[in-house]
Amino acid sequence: MKKTCLVLILGTILSLSTIAQSDLKPFKVDVSVGYAIPGGTGSKGGVLFAVEPKYGVMDNKISVGLRMEGALVARFGGYDQDGYPSEVSVKLSSSYLATGDYYLMNNYKFRPFVGAGAGLFILAGAEANETTGQVSSGSKFGGMFRAGAEISHFRIGFEYNLIPKTTYTGYDADGNLTTGLTSKNGYIGIKIGACFGGGPRK
Repeated sequence: MKKTCLVLILGTILSLSTIAQSDLKPFKVDVSVGYAIPGGTGSKGGVLFAVEPKYGVMDNKISVGLRMEGALVARFGGYDQDGYPSEVSVKLSSSYLATGDYYLMNNYKFRPFVGAGAGLFILAGAEANETTGQVSSGSKFGGMFRAGAEISHFRIGFEYNLIPKTTYTGYDADGNLTTGLTSKNGYIGIKIGACFGGGPRK
């Protein structure tokens, strides 16, 4: 399933990679680091790292790419049988998204953009202790919206990752064993990075 999704994503990127005729080179790779802010009570922010090869189409007004990202965050682990919060678990979640950015200006020195993406999120679950069970990990299909700017070879951006909630069985805040509890998986990414390639044609 995962291999099939990656093949479909790469096929989409290649099919959209029409010849780009502009003053900028069409191919580049973005490398970014940043801060991940997860949703949900008891969650704590962490770091993220992303690599995203891209290709410019429609005179480089649009770029299509594949975002590969890892986010290290602490997620809430539920409650124990006495109604006290369990310890959170810090784990690395990864994602593979087909992306598209639209540039509002075509000035290499300053190019604001808006973008979106969709693909596979591989989630690390929030583990609780033996009495509360475990918020299971797994894979989910989700999306992403973002905005930011490229300043020459530097890039800054804000991203909102939309990921369906995880449902699990555990103790609620009153210490009752309950089915249908949910754990939020979405997170906001604040990123800064560099663009390798994609500069002006000589």
